[in-house]
Amino acid sequence: MEMHQIRYFLAVCETLNFTRAAEQCNVTQPALTRAVQKLEEEFGGLLFRRERHLTHLTDLGRLVRPQLEQIWQQSEAAKTTARSFLKLENATLNVGLMCTIGPLRAIGFLNSFWRDHPGIEITLLEGVPSRLAELLYDGSLDVAVMAQADGFEERFDVVPLYREHFVLAFPAGHRFEQQNAIRFSDIEGEAYLRRINCEYRDHITEVGRELGVSWRVAYRSEREDWIQTMVMAGMGICFMPEYSVVVPGLQTRRVVEPDVVREVSVVTVAGRRFSPAVAAFVRAIKAYPWPTSAADPEVD
Repeated sequence: MEMHQIRYFLAVCETLNFTRAAEQCNVTQPALTRAVQKLEEEFGGLLFRRERHLTHLTDLGRLVRPQLEQIWQQSEAAKTTARSFLKLENATLNVGLMCTIGPLRAIGFLNSFWRDHPGIEITLLEGVPSRLAELLYDGSLDVAVMAQADGFEERFDVVPLYREHFVLAFPAGHRFEQQNAIRFSDIEGEAYLRRINCEYRDHITEVGRELGVSWRVAYRSEREDWIQTMVMAGMGICFMPEYSVVVPGLQTRRVVEPDVVREVSVVTVAGRRFSPAVAAFVRAIKAYPWPTSAADPEVD
């Protein structure tokens, strides 16, 4: 059974006239008649009874008509869905965002992409890089934006978007307020608030160990806003990417000697074919003019 045979059958059902049905389907009457006959052969019985100028459905024709109408409607609905998808209308896109990326850093791009592609519905899922990588590989995510201190596995395609320096956050009135930048050695003995989800946490700890610099961990939290609020309350200091600040008034200075810099990238599964929505997103995020990092400060 082929879809054009169903279409011709339904046209004859509607017009009860083979000539008018052929005109409606824009085919010759012999071609339409042959298609209906092939359908009858497949079903094993007549679908129409033709008496002079009158055409009627047989009992078999009446029996199969509702099912063939349903098949045709489902086929048309599938075509409509596919056309909308390919034209980026009512398309869905699942994007993973590393939970340490500040919203102010990403919102400009997301707003620009939405204006250019209003038919794409985006779901944002936050997580640590290891979890985003798992979801990306099993197909739960289409694309992810993240960074890793030790790089990515070969199964992923990785395109760098921007570099971001780490800063030290501290409360107003702290001695660091008088400095343009903060050396690792300046942090010795400070009360520290640990960001559990920081992908550079172990790297920063190792840098301090190599330099012989230590700090006292006072609190740990998965919540970026909680950590920053505790800093504002004078409960300690913390390292964070420069664009991750979400609490107004938070004091920060660049960390130097050594610098700590992360590279944020757009990540997809190597070899996996993109849907039109994913392809549009990847093109747009690569082309977006990401603001550069602040200029290197002088160290007092």
